[in-house]
Amino acid sequence: MPTDSISGGAPGADVLPMREHLPAGADGVPALDIVIPVYNEELDLPPCVERLQAFLSRNFPYPFRITIADNASTDTTPEVAAELAAVFNEVTYVRLEQKGRGRALNAVWSASDAPVLAYMDVDLSTDLNALLPLVAPLISGHSDLSIGTRLARSSRVVRGTKREFISRCYNLILRGSLAARFSDAQCGFKAIRRDVAQRLLPLVQDTGWFFDTEMLVLAEKAGLRIHEVPVDWVDDPHSTVNIVQTAVDDLKGVLRVGRALATGALPLNRLTRPFGDDPRDREVAGVPVGLPRQLLGFCAVGALSTVFYLVLYSGFRVLADAQLANALALLISAIANTAANRRLTFGLKGRNRMVRHQAQGLIVFGIGLVLTSGSLAVLDNTVGDAHHATELAVLVAANLAATLVRFLLLRGWVFADRETKPAETQVQVTFDDDQEIAA
Repeated sequence: MPTDSISGGAPGADVLPMREHLPAGADGVPALDIVIPVYNEELDLPPCVERLQAFLSRNFPYPFRITIADNASTDTTPEVAAELAAVFNEVTYVRLEQKGRGRALNAVWSASDAPVLAYMDVDLSTDLNALLPLVAPLISGHSDLSIGTRLARSSRVVRGTKREFISRCYNLILRGSLAARFSDAQCGFKAIRRDVAQRLLPLVQDTGWFFDTEMLVLAEKAGLRIHEVPVDWVDDPHSTVNIVQTAVDDLKGVLRVGRALATGALPLNRLTRPFGDDPRDREVAGVPVGLPRQLLGFCAVGALSTVFYLVLYSGFRVLADAQLANALALLISAIANTAANRRLTFGLKGRNRMVRHQAQGLIVFGIGLVLTSGSLAVLDNTVGDAHHATELAVLVAANLAATLVRFLLLRGWVFADRETKPAETQVQVTFDDDQEIAA
């Protein structure tokens, strides 16, 4: 049987095998392992497992396993999980002594012998009829990962305005800052091929709610194929998830992953797209980024930079007057903003012309300083000893004006010399008779 491979990274890098239709597995090995991560879910766990087991028994054509991953529960969840494992042959139970959904998924998926791995939330907010469309592309060999999306036009979603707004804003930030192309990072309904998970999971650092996002971003950057399935989803009104804390942790994760991608700290050459995809897909890295994409990236970076700037200003204002605090906060945030826009908005990598870009960025910073400092001067002459909240409001308005000027200057001057040459791609196909075709 021929063996095909693609080498797109450093010599000697691990290469994923060609995607193939996955067999049902050896005797006693399920084709699908569905993980249900739980923490203090003694009431919701039994109906969830019973409903899922009944659905799979009726509709799934391959052997399956349901793994309950207990995240250090302090109620009777361990006892309930053990009872369910004793009643159903397809149910197993794993206990972790530390909390963290990402930690649980990483541990169970890494140890599983099933060729397709999946997970879903214990509240079963997602309609189970989407399960077969979720895993079918992985079994057939069409895709590497598969996710449910609540943001597709054909999805039917029932949830509050607050959650809807936060979800869409979060995914917009991912698109703008990390150039993510998948539509819904946090839907608790995902699957991955085991051979892909073995190479991808060691690169994922988060152990909490950001685990999904980090896994998907790394997979996409490595050229893996992500299949999306529109789902019907009903919000759980009794969810105990802390939305604010989760959002803060997710933003921290976005900054960490963005910094790692910008500095080349992630060994993504350990993952390569399997043979069978259009090789032209691997040449998009050098294509100039269009205006809509630049605007999204710039807005996302700008929003994070504004928050960073206001935090710095509030801190410096305790020790210095308004003008000095504004200058210091704007200088530090401007350097970070130029670096982020250089990599994430305009797609420049490496150190080439980095110093020049930062120098030009400081000139742009000077223009922003004039606008914001001028606004403070006008405020001081008009109002006198203004309240701190009033200062912040004026600075936000001034920064909006400075932001528009900044984007125009960055696009038309600072990064106008961005390289557009496609990255070199090496494709090598190896057959059993040792013949090679290289391009």
